[in-house]
Amino acid sequence: MSTQKTVRQQADSVEENSLRLEQEKAEQIVDALNTELANAYVLYHQLKKHHWVVEGAEFLPLHEFLEEAYEHVEEGADIIAERAQALGGVPVSGPTAQERRATVEFEGEDVYDVRTMFENDLEMYGDIIESMRNSIELAENLGDYATVEILREILVTLEEDGHHFEHYLEDDTLVLEEATK
Repeated sequence: MSTQKTVRQQADSVEENSLRLEQEKAEQIVDALNTELANAYVLYHQLKKHHWVVEGAEFLPLHEFLEEAYEHVEEGADIIAERAQALGGVPVSGPTAQERRATVEFEGEDVYDVRTMFENDLEMYGDIIESMRNSIELAENLGDYATVEILREILVTLEEDGHHFEHYLEDDTLVLEEATK
């Protein structure tokens, strides 16, 4: 471990950026991006947990679907963090700071039935989608069109994956009733 103790930039600070976005505007956008980043990692950890614990007749396709979903969330989180840094900010990165910044809440350590897990996931997707729309509106109003574009692309993926959770929660199934008992 390095013995160097020089702090290059304090957490929760925003420095001048080379993108020529006024610092006051950048501060507001970085704050919103850090909320989206924190929300993404809460969702990521919940999806990862569900990936580990899912079981039943539909185990494999659900296991694979959850893996794809958390990978999408992680990819989006990485893009959000890089944008916050490009705007002169420090991406929120520690689990304690992320939990404090997030506007969504992890369901906890207990293991639930698949339907309950997916309902919890769908609810979190909905909350994050609403938050993301607010962050897009903020960036639009502040003239940061690149952040708008970045968040819109991430939003499309979030909405698609959220819609897939909705499909899984429908009552119709090909699984025989005997297989679910």
